[in-house]
Amino acid sequence: MATGKSEIYHERQRLQFCLLHSLNNLFQQENAFTRASLNDIAEKLVLDDPNQQTWSPLSVLFKPHHNTLTGNYDINVLIAALEGKGKSVEWHDRRHEASSIDLEGSENNLMGIVINIPVTRYAGLWKSRHWVTLRKIHGVWYNLDSDFNAPQPFKDSEEVREFLDYVIGLGGEVLLVKNDKE
Repeated sequence: MATGKSEIYHERQRLQFCLLHSLNNLFQQENAFTRASLNDIAEKLVLDDPNQQTWSPLSVLFKPHHNTLTGNYDINVLIAALEGKGKSVEWHDRRHEASSIDLEGSENNLMGIVINIPVTRYAGLWKSRHWVTLRKIHGVWYNLDSDFNAPQPFKDSEEVREFLDYVIGLGGEVLLVKNDKE
């Protein structure tokens, strides 16, 4: 889990728990969130929804905000989890290039970036989406993708922006996680 590399915490991918891994990588802490805490958030979202879906036999496994066996949590769980920790989420307007994102600003405002990217696996038979965290640690931006064996440093902010523009071009979503609710 944690790498020996400059004390950077990095969780590896397991099943479809990439949102769980992304959140723990963002907070740089094991168990900042757990499977149980994200399941609780997802269940609360269902109870709070005034337009609750009707129950079906498949509802036991395929909940509105996650899959109970494999994870696969949605954006609503991400936002609720972060708001519960005093953070806010700002969607990056995909019509604009990543150059409009202030990456050099105070780390006290921008905690990190969570991206949701389309992925194709198993020779094109499986299409899904994957949550990935980018975070600046000790003045260096890292890609903390749980599919990677270790955190991958970016050489500078311009390389981060190029990567984000590439992700946007693929149909990915860029979410800025802000500390401004503390």
